[in-house]
Amino acid sequence: MKIRQHIPNAITCCNLAAGFYACILALNGHCAAALLAVLLAAALDVADGLAARLLDARSAIGKDLDSLADAVSFGVAPGMALFDLIDRMQHAVAWTPAWAGKAFLAAAFAVPVLSALRLARFNHDARQETSFIGLPVPAHAVFWMALVSAVSPAAGGTGFGAGLSFHLFAVCDAGAALPAVIVATAALAVATSLLLVAPVAMFSLKMTSLRWRGNGRRYVLLAVAAVLVACLGALGIALTVVCYVLLSIFNRRNE
Repeated sequence: MKIRQHIPNAITCCNLAAGFYACILALNGHCAAALLAVLLAAALDVADGLAARLLDARSAIGKDLDSLADAVSFGVAPGMALFDLIDRMQHAVAWTPAWAGKAFLAAAFAVPVLSALRLARFNHDARQETSFIGLPVPAHAVFWMALVSAVSPAAGGTGFGAGLSFHLFAVCDAGAALPAVIVATAALAVATSLLLVAPVAMFSLKMTSLRWRGNGRRYVLLAVAAVLVACLGALGIALTVVCYVLLSIFNRRNE
């Protein structure tokens, strides 16, 4: 086999390595760095598919390897980051009864489990070649990694949305708001994870041309993303994913 046949799989392995590194960073409280690692994994996920097409190096093994790498980078990594966030918040709250804390931590398991199910379905669904059914796992992972980074105390001194991060946790540290934040976070984790496998059409970000026609939503999303990230940092990235979901749903209702 020619060496070019291995290039896409090598890129996929780099995706897996970036995802594994994101897991390590997340569990050590380096949330901003973990977000960057997941963003790198997402870029590599795009690159391996592009390389496979350009080099005519598609294979069944490459497809399976891609799903396995994505399960780590976009399922396990954000799940770990979310678990760590909820765990740190719960240390400031005395839950009564004790099982309540464990129940909220269990919500983080929905992220890797339903991400894996989403990836398995994608591999056997011919309808998702030009669009998606359910929220794509990379978008879901970026949403959670960005949100965790935005509200994590560890991100308070990084400068990437640092002021907003400090303000949000200053409110939570007062004690009154923290239980409600934990409940809301756990509920949101389950809701967004269910969106991964929900029968909701989502548009693809791939562009076959630079024309406005057919790419209007993509250009709008890019413009909104630029403004949100410039103004809000990591939180702007999370809100960009929310805008992507809303644009997809709005388009579906008008088809």
